[in-house]
Amino acid sequence: MTVKNKKVLIVMGSDSDMPVMQKASDVLKEFGVEFAIKIASAHRSPNFTHKLIKEAEEGGVEVFIAGAGMAAHLAGVVASVTVKPVIGVPIASGKLEGEDALYSTVQMPSGIPVATVAIDGAKNAGYLAISILATCDEDLNKKLLEYRKAQEEKIIEKNK
Repeated sequence: MTVKNKKVLIVMGSDSDMPVMQKASDVLKEFGVEFAIKIASAHRSPNFTHKLIKEAEEGGVEVFIAGAGMAAHLAGVVASVTVKPVIGVPIASGKLEGEDALYSTVQMPSGIPVATVAIDGAKNAGYLAISILATCDEDLNKKLLEYRKAQEEKIIEKNK
C-alpha cells in the first residue's frame, strides 16, 4: 500500500471513478510528474484511507487529488488528515448528476480547505497539481509555461 517517491497521489472512492480520474493521470504523465493511483473510500474504508494518506505524505507526496461521487466526502477526509494541498474532483453520478458531489466537495469548514474543480474536471485537477508543484520546481514551471504558450498558438492558428 505504501506510496513512495511520488509527487501526487490520485485517490478515488471507487474503481468506477477511474474513467474520470484517468484524465488527471494523463496530464501528470504528459508533464513527467511521478504519481500513484489508489482506491480508498471515505465511508467504506475510513481507517485504510487515513493510513494511506499518512503513508503517502511520509513517502513524499506533495499534492493529493481526490475524486468521488454522490456524498463525495473523500477530498474532505483527505484534507482532514494532511496539510498538503488537496484537489477535489466531484464525479457525476446518481440522480443529481454530480451536483451533490460538487457541494459535498466544495463546502469545507474553515481551516480545512479543498481546492475544487468542476464536475468530472479531473483534467484540470492534474493541471492544478502541476501548477502547485511548479511553484518549487523550475523545470516543471518551464514546461507549464511552454504548454500554455502552445495552447495560445493553437488559438491564434485557428484564427488564420
